[in-house]
Amino acid sequence: MALRELSSLEKYLELKKPNKYSTQGDKKVGLVTIACYLVKEAKRSELLGNSAESRAVVQQWLEYRVTRLNGCAKDDVKTILKELNLYLQDITYLAGKQFTLADILMYYGIHPLIVDLTVLEKEQHVNVTRWFDHIQHYPGIRRHLPPVAVLRNRIYTSGH
Repeated sequence: MALRELSSLEKYLELKKPNKYSTQGDKKVGLVTIACYLVKEAKRSELLGNSAESRAVVQQWLEYRVTRLNGCAKDDVKTILKELNLYLQDITYLAGKQFTLADILMYYGIHPLIVDLTVLEKEQHVNVTRWFDHIQHYPGIRRHLPPVAVLRNRIYTSGH
């Protein structure tokens, strides 16, 4: 999957000359390093953050992606979704107000988890669902992944 993600990232970045890269097994050890390299090659450094603080936040989420999402057990999915839902409570993107590489790679990593959620589970993680739907509709991001239907309006109010 990492190679498909990197290929999609290359297309999003509109890199003309395809790069030759490989990741180390299922651990995807090189995913973050290669993705950062591709961003720099494309001269899109804003995707790595515009300030020292945002660059640190982007790196934190890239590390989270590799250490928590890659190969997570089913038992960890609820915890991951709960953490993300809380974090995304009052922000649009993982680095705050700016779309970054963290959003792209987290979207690729969380896609298989969101696909398996029921409508009720998506409603329980409304902030993650909102963020996910926003990123999947970001131009050029969803390359190799199928779209995920997201319910836009609640069927019932909290009073019922």
